[in-house]
Amino acid sequence: MPVDYSGTWDIVSNVNFEGYMNALGIDFATRKIASMLKPQKVIKQDGDCFTIQTFTSFRNYDCSFKIGEEFKEVTKGLDNRTCQTVMNWKEDKLVCVQRGEKRNRGWTHWIQGDELHLELTCGDQVCKQVYRRTA
Repeated sequence: MPVDYSGTWDIVSNVNFEGYMNALGIDFATRKIASMLKPQKVIKQDGDCFTIQTFTSFRNYDCSFKIGEEFKEVTKGLDNRTCQTVMNWKEDKLVCVQRGEKRNRGWTHWIQGDELHLELTCGDQVCKQVYRRTA
């Protein structure tokens, strides 16, 4: 069984978020607001079923999925696009592929010690975020 991602995670670093949001086509004003936010993630994992909630003072986002099952995702509160999304394990990493309007879109989560790492990709832009477990 892969790593248990369950817990509450607070962001501690966020590299190239502006470039990532620009690649998604997010407008200037929203990018400026979003770049100042300190998101918190709450992850609930039950085997291969996940719920990932991302909370900020500006917008929240919820995503529920089962590993290996493709689903229609509407990124409401992010860039408001519809994607065909699937998550899979690659060793202990949780890898998401989002097919839709934007090429090379997705993310990868992994845990090192008490840190949750997240790489967000869109086109040629990669945003690297690190979260620390708080609960």
